[in-house]
Amino acid sequence: MSLRLVLVADTHVPKRARAMPEQVWTAVEAADVVFHAGDWISAGLLDEFEQRSRRLVGVYGNNDGDELRRRLPETASVTLDGVRFSMIHETGQARGREQRCEALFPDADVLVFGHSHIPWNTVAPGGLRLLNPGSPTDRRRQPVCTYMTAVVVNGSLGDVQLVELSTSP
Repeated sequence: MSLRLVLVADTHVPKRARAMPEQVWTAVEAADVVFHAGDWISAGLLDEFEQRSRRLVGVYGNNDGDELRRRLPETASVTLDGVRFSMIHETGQARGREQRCEALFPDADVLVFGHSHIPWNTVAPGGLRLLNPGSPTDRRRQPVCTYMTAVVVNGSLGDVQLVELSTSP
């Protein structure tokens, strides 16, 4: 069994971008599971992700208002083919992140997070994989907008790719 994943965060629609780039929607529609690590901004965007995703796992971010906070949790956990995923929007400063997150999410194999708009792909000393897909709509200090894809095959996470958007939103 193989599951195709898409990881996004910090979409900030419609404040930082009017709409999601079509390249992202194409990836979302092809994925088996989509993770969104918060800062949606609009409940309408959540509705659209729910409509276009086979399975959506989402959390709210620090910029998300009351409606999104009513509909989404602060943290989420899901097991896919034996791989234990957790997700939260914010993990704090980069320094000490791996050790801090291992302590906060001791039962996770993979932690998906956002907030910084800076892509992150590391493995903590105890084996926790930390993934931040950046932002597909607001590159901030990064050269391009990004999201991530990955697969879960035979109980393992693999083929983690940072995808650069071909055009800015």
